[in-house]
Amino acid sequence: MDVFDGLPDAIVVDILNKVGDVKTLHRCSSVSKRFNSLVPQSESLFVRLDQDVTTESRPDSPVSNIFQSLVKSFQGFLSLFSKPAKPIRFTNLSPNIPSKILSRFDRIKNLEVELPGGDVSLEKGAAVKWKAEFGKTLQTCVVVAFRSASTVSSSSPYGESDAIGLKTRVVWTINALMAASSRHFLMSEVVKEHKEMESLVMHDVGGEGTVVMRADGLREFQKTEEARGGEADERLMKNRRSVVPNVRMGMRHAPSLELKSGIYLESATLVIVRPSDKYSDFGDDELATEAFAGNCMYGEAVVALLKREKINLEINSF
Repeated sequence: MDVFDGLPDAIVVDILNKVGDVKTLHRCSSVSKRFNSLVPQSESLFVRLDQDVTTESRPDSPVSNIFQSLVKSFQGFLSLFSKPAKPIRFTNLSPNIPSKILSRFDRIKNLEVELPGGDVSLEKGAAVKWKAEFGKTLQTCVVVAFRSASTVSSSSPYGESDAIGLKTRVVWTINALMAASSRHFLMSEVVKEHKEMESLVMHDVGGEGTVVMRADGLREFQKTEEARGGEADERLMKNRRSVVPNVRMGMRHAPSLELKSGIYLESATLVIVRPSDKYSDFGDDELATEAFAGNCMYGEAVVALLKREKINLEINSF
């Protein structure tokens, strides 16, 4: 008899919740019949949608494990003479893949998903970070972007002049919205299947963007799907992303923004996006600062940009 045999099931499940990692939990389920029955009861999960986890299914038998280790060793030998494999892009994944990975878990309440990388194409030196919240569709999105960061300002001493135009800033925003809607679509099957879920957070390794669905947003999405009766939306399946509704954007920018650290962000831009039919800029400041709380450079940039003049733009649904 080991230590775990003397613990109640509820405590073991609580320990498994602390483990969280889906790949590790799949391995734990092969330890014993008891673990195999308790692992599916885990409520707080973390899953990495990388090449390994997307191809992994249920725990394998010892014979299969030996065979796989031999194959991997052979593949490792071959990799010495070949180019490294490109990381899997989440835009190539079907919503059925995360659904299949999580199919053994029937009590998911809190789910965190990590993607191998972002997908906003930018010029060298530029950076975009965003955070979006969804229900059945986009609710809010905050985007912070800049063309470059340096210790010397490139702005004109005779007045402010921006190296990029409005068009580039709008493109940055649209790219962020497309990335967010792709992630929302990717998890659609999981959200439909796990009715008890209270929180879903998706982010990438590089920290480019984050998608959040809270309890009310999850319920809204599930009710919409139930009303649809399981019929697939051809537009969603074709574009492999959720539809972005008509939105209004509050945009602020600075040609050169100096931070306390002495770093200058060139063409610094802050955009707060909300659906046009429910638009209100009430709470914009709180929304933007909360989105990047704890991120020193971006958080400081948000606070400074909120003091800048705002222009409002509208974009039709796409």
